[in-house]
Amino acid sequence: MFLSWFGTSVPLGLRALSAFALTLVLSLVFGGGVIKLLHHFQHRGQPIRKDGPQSHLITKQGTPTMGGLLILSTIILATLCFADISYHFIWISLLVIFVYGMAGFIDDYIKVSKQTPNALTAKAKLFVQFMTAVLAVTVITAATPTASNTLLSIPYFKTSFNLSWLYIPFAVVVISGASNAVNLTDGLDGLASGLCVMAFAFFGVVAFIVGSPSATDFGLTYIPRAGEMAVVAAAVVGACLGFLWFNAPKAKVFMGDTGSLALGALLGTIAVILKQEILLAIVGGVFVMETLSVMIQVFWYRRTGKRFFKMAPIHHHFEQCGWSETTVVFRFWLAGFILALLGLIALIKY
Repeated sequence: MFLSWFGTSVPLGLRALSAFALTLVLSLVFGGGVIKLLHHFQHRGQPIRKDGPQSHLITKQGTPTMGGLLILSTIILATLCFADISYHFIWISLLVIFVYGMAGFIDDYIKVSKQTPNALTAKAKLFVQFMTAVLAVTVITAATPTASNTLLSIPYFKTSFNLSWLYIPFAVVVISGASNAVNLTDGLDGLASGLCVMAFAFFGVVAFIVGSPSATDFGLTYIPRAGEMAVVAAAVVGACLGFLWFNAPKAKVFMGDTGSLALGALLGTIAVILKQEILLAIVGGVFVMETLSVMIQVFWYRRTGKRFFKMAPIHHHFEQCGWSETTVVFRFWLAGFILALLGLIALIKY
């Protein structure tokens, strides 16, 4: 790998920039070929849900899925090339990407091969997600300095409190919840990938700060060597931007569960590593809103037999209200950008 001669003595910022550039270039160069290959093996493309917006049955029919393979493969390559692979959190991140990505791939494969929008059961997905998250959180907690391994940071107030034994189950929910939240958001062309660009860019900045002894000046918990997660975050930003070139309306390929489950889980994992789980809920507020809309819809329908929203997740509700798909995506991107700025405010020094 490049790291063997590139060396970790090279500034972290340069390695993060290199990871960003590599994933972006590889995505742009090989994206077209990957799409052709997916078209070859997926003659009918991703099956479109009949209970979703009826316009999607026309506009999205025949579009291939599993584009997440391009995203994840470039992220893994760039991470191995430019991150410090002696750092245990790098391998935890790669494990999360691989396992969640494989679960999503199997789900996508069944959908495409059997032409059904329903593949793996919710229980099967949740089992894999929770077991992987438990392993990841256990290792992260054990490898984090004891003084801070179970702390929950409270942004803006520059304080934190100890969750003690509650921290591990809490962090497991964060990772699994983030995975499903990004998956639910991935329903419109470019929506999830664009929001991931903003969220990972934000946490890349946080990683730089948290990995520095001056982290306490920003009211953040200092985690030695956590700056390496900036390389991973930068790789994701480059990969998502490259993918967005092909996924922007009208999409030539969908990332599928292959990409969305893994990206969401990785986002949650980075937040746990950096001890910024609440900031994740703020910066990823659109993801949270999408998840809550589904929960509210299910609860309300079971309780009253009526729908609270015209359709869930909430991006479909706005489509049903007459917004065009592009309008929904751009406005949700704007909301994500504003939330990222609010997150940056929490990083202002005392």
